[in-house]
Amino acid sequence: MTAKTTHKKKTAPKTALLITGLVLIALYIGMAVYYSGHFFPKTTVGGISCGNQTASYVEKENITRANEYLLTIKDRKGSSFSIAGKDFDYAYDAKGEELAILKKQNAFAWPVGIFQTHDIEMDYSFTYDNDALSSKIEELPLFAKDYIETPKDAYLDITEDDYKVVPEVPGNEPISEQVASEITSAIDEQKTDLTLSDDCYVNPGVYANDSIIADTAAQIDSYTAATVHYEIDGVDENVDKKKILSLLDIGEDGTVSINDDRLTSYVQHLASTYNTYGDVRKFKTSKGDTVKVGGGDYGWVISKEKEKKQLKKDLKGGKAVSREPVYEQTAIQSGLDDIGDTYVEIDYTNQHLWFYKEGKLITDTDIVSGNISLKNGSPDGIYKVVYKERDATLVGENYASKVKYFMPFAYNVGIHDAGWRDKFGGEIYKKNGSHGCINVPPKIAKKLYQTLDTGTPVIAYYRDPVKLTAENARISNAYSYQEEN
Repeated sequence: MTAKTTHKKKTAPKTALLITGLVLIALYIGMAVYYSGHFFPKTTVGGISCGNQTASYVEKENITRANEYLLTIKDRKGSSFSIAGKDFDYAYDAKGEELAILKKQNAFAWPVGIFQTHDIEMDYSFTYDNDALSSKIEELPLFAKDYIETPKDAYLDITEDDYKVVPEVPGNEPISEQVASEITSAIDEQKTDLTLSDDCYVNPGVYANDSIIADTAAQIDSYTAATVHYEIDGVDENVDKKKILSLLDIGEDGTVSINDDRLTSYVQHLASTYNTYGDVRKFKTSKGDTVKVGGGDYGWVISKEKEKKQLKKDLKGGKAVSREPVYEQTAIQSGLDDIGDTYVEIDYTNQHLWFYKEGKLITDTDIVSGNISLKNGSPDGIYKVVYKERDATLVGENYASKVKYFMPFAYNVGIHDAGWRDKFGGEIYKKNGSHGCINVPPKIAKKLYQTLDTGTPVIAYYRDPVKLTAENARISNAYSYQEEN
């Protein structure tokens, strides 16, 4: 009895181990069978979480995703537009890829596989209607005319006081072929968001940081470094940066040039402002009052063509310049008050002449001027002594007069000695005056000849209105010249 009891106790543990082993084997095989048809936990296939799910589940998810497909497109302005897959028959093409992936899973390795993470890529296959997609792309609001902003090049803008770089405007003008290409690629890659690249737009041809902008700025800086100061007494005339900027043009290729019309206009301004030739001046007489005197041929005259050429050269030189305008005729004194303190004054009304040199009265005398009654009145205006001649013969239509000292100032009219006269001044000129010249006593004529320099201004005037019609008055630009009716 004792021996039997001992044998039963040894058999029980073995039976328990056997049963446990069989259970484990059954569990292993059962789990292996299960994972031969299901994905391991922590598995994603093509982005779909499918732990403990079948291949059919993944296929259905892919079909659902295709049916709900929506591509959101963001453009350069930050606006968003969408294209829905249903609008161009976007569909998942099931080819059993999910099952093929599942079959590659080693189900018998489940004891390890269930604790690992499995991210599996998947080759999707989708179909869609290309023509329908093209139509939907063409209908996108980003192609609407009122939505499109045309790109603009960067450029240099010359302002009143300076210049500035105006940056480019990128705009949002789409290139339809490139837009369609990027959208199609995004759909083929199953993307749900797309930001259009710069390649999808017509871009500016010139950017603010392009070398052409820097080169243009350098050209402008070179011009504005070339300031010009005009040396004219009593005035302050400068071609400064502001003025130079107003004269410049910028070509489409960025080349900076001087605008010819505006340069011509500025030189005309110089001539109109500073030419004194023929100007009406207020002149303080030797009697202390002031008269208006105009006409004549005395004064500054700027050579517009030569000044324009020189100014253009100065501006291209890129340096500060100080000079006089280029004159074709000069006067004794610079500036608008160009007569100075050396001049001959002739008062036709009072029939008197004065000669001042450096402000000092050298001589004065009564005179006899042109015969008013015979329409030979002497020219009035501001002139200059053209030359001096000894022993001249003055010839007219019906006369020839020999004189010792002749000093012409207005065409063929001049100051000369009149030895045949014994009286001067008064009203002799009204009926017994000269043919236009200024008759003076011989001694005065000699003194004037000796002390009067060529180029000296001659201010000749009438105090009372007169009408001069003689040819010498016309040619000499006399202030009181009038054409005969």
